[in-house]
Amino acid sequence: MSNTPAPAPEHREFQAEVRQLLDIVIHSLYTDREIFVRELVSNAADALEKLRHTQLTERSIFQPELPLEIHISMDAEARTLTIADHGIGMTRSELIENLGTIAHSGSKAFMQALKSSGKDGTQLIGQFGVGFYSAFMVADKVEVFTHSWREDGEPLCWTSDGATGYDIADWVPALTSDVNEEREEGQETDPALTSEATGVTRGARLVMHLKEDMAEYAEAATIKRILAKYSNFVGFPIIVNGERVNSVEAVWLKNKNEVTEEHYKEFYRFTSKLFDDPSYTFHFSADAPMAINALLFAPTQNMEMWGMGQMEPGVALYCKKVLIDPSPPKLLPDWMRFVRGVIDSEDLPLNISRESMQDSALVRKLGKVVAQRFLKFIDKEANETPEKYAEFYEKFGRFVKEGVATDNDNRESASKLLRFDSSMAEEGKLTSLADYVTRMKNGQKAIYYQIAPSRAAIQSGPYVEAFKQRGFEVLFLYEAIDDYVVNSLGQFDSKPLQAVNSDKIELDETPAAEGEALSTEASDGLCTWLKDYLAARVTAVRTGKRLVNSPALALLPEGEISPQMRQMMKAMKKDDGIDAPEVILEINTRSNLIKSLATVKDKDADIAHLIADQLLDTSLLAAGLIEDPQAIVARNLKMMEALAARV
Repeated sequence: MSNTPAPAPEHREFQAEVRQLLDIVIHSLYTDREIFVRELVSNAADALEKLRHTQLTERSIFQPELPLEIHISMDAEARTLTIADHGIGMTRSELIENLGTIAHSGSKAFMQALKSSGKDGTQLIGQFGVGFYSAFMVADKVEVFTHSWREDGEPLCWTSDGATGYDIADWVPALTSDVNEEREEGQETDPALTSEATGVTRGARLVMHLKEDMAEYAEAATIKRILAKYSNFVGFPIIVNGERVNSVEAVWLKNKNEVTEEHYKEFYRFTSKLFDDPSYTFHFSADAPMAINALLFAPTQNMEMWGMGQMEPGVALYCKKVLIDPSPPKLLPDWMRFVRGVIDSEDLPLNISRESMQDSALVRKLGKVVAQRFLKFIDKEANETPEKYAEFYEKFGRFVKEGVATDNDNRESASKLLRFDSSMAEEGKLTSLADYVTRMKNGQKAIYYQIAPSRAAIQSGPYVEAFKQRGFEVLFLYEAIDDYVVNSLGQFDSKPLQAVNSDKIELDETPAAEGEALSTEASDGLCTWLKDYLAARVTAVRTGKRLVNSPALALLPEGEISPQMRQMMKAMKKDDGIDAPEVILEINTRSNLIKSLATVKDKDADIAHLIADQLLDTSLLAAGLIEDPQAIVARNLKMMEALAARV
């Protein structure tokens, strides 16, 4: 007796990006090939998790009696390895989408990250949803037998050698008697037709026909060793040749002294689906104000830096070891979406639904307590090991800044984690706001900062001169988001944050000022002349105390849009209708240029106008308010021509 003939398979080609990925996987990733077991078991666990959630909302499930388990079997003689689950399964269109195209594989992002990171791809492959393709590291042929959870689903078989595309055919399984007849006749048994495969079952069964030099993966001892290393915490039974091999422990409920560093790392990799080591591990329990057991991790790698889009929440919520929600979106503040781990509270009602959870005051209180404890822990770690925190902040500082800008409840705690470059620190050595406060001078009224593209731009500009001369430290901020951060924060340790280009700063007399200043009468006359000539572009012209060497600077009146905000609005194409900035021009009456202008304005109006326009534009350029410097260049040529004509 033989199998019922099946319709001819449908052949399809892989997308170009998938072919490129497969070439990398098959020919370039030589080290740690065993991670394919980790990837395929993780995929099976995901399929079971999806089925478990589907059962909550769907009344009709194909073969609902099947247990949520992962079964692994091997045939050393046939050199095959089979990994099967009774999970969500796939339809024909899902097979094409998930296994044949880039739409769901993430292969393009994986290859970009592989190129930019310079890392071994085996450490990245699981982070981009392309783990299925790792099967081709060890197999020259892969078959996927699947039936969707839907009652009307069709049994299908996906087959590929990883090179010439793939086939999708109707799966017509053999009957038990068929298999027995083949064995009795001495014919080779299809490795897919194991005792589990003699009928249509929900889920997916992956059969790998191993390469000759990969025969070790058809041995139970090898597979068990790999599972113990990578998959011990998978939340479903893993059964190898009829024996369960994984032991799922609620690590977060154990005493810290009972958990080794390696166990923490193993649990982190399982719960986060990442394969780096955690930067920080936070394990705590509390009885008040709620009964809480939490195990949280901060990753080492920031996936958003690799163009993977915004990270999804990664902290699961449990009640007495029962999973409530694997990734509740409002449990922790949105900016803490990089955090991974588990929160378990026995105070939560076991019958809480995922829908009502978001409106639960108890859940909000739980998240608030845990967030505050976690931030306090990170602050302590940052102070105790500043070099380690500097590495973390380099990758995750944007999250901290987002928290300060958006999270009212945790703004003060998050602000302690901020780090900035400073006029009193070596380049590359960042300082905290708390450390800045300890260095403030007697009589210093505020925490001073400047936002500019670079350290060099700030140090060579006019704004920090007076602060440097008085010994006042200035924080150097380089990112556009910093404008939101300092404006949202407002103050730190009761000290206001004030930009050095603010027109509201009041400074004492400049100590040890060099050079003789213009007389009051001459200064007033020059300010009046400049204000009249530049009336369309400035709101005021005045003398000031903050300039030492530079002849002038531009100050923004209160309420004006900052240069950084203008840049962000331009990037978002929302700058239509924004008027050119009207600024306050402050002049240095000890500057030789200013003193010369005071003289030439009464002798040569044309030259004086050129100097005045150039003076304002260079001040605007230093303030970050000039987008097109061509006018400055053209005017500079005119001034040189006028100067040459006088020689």
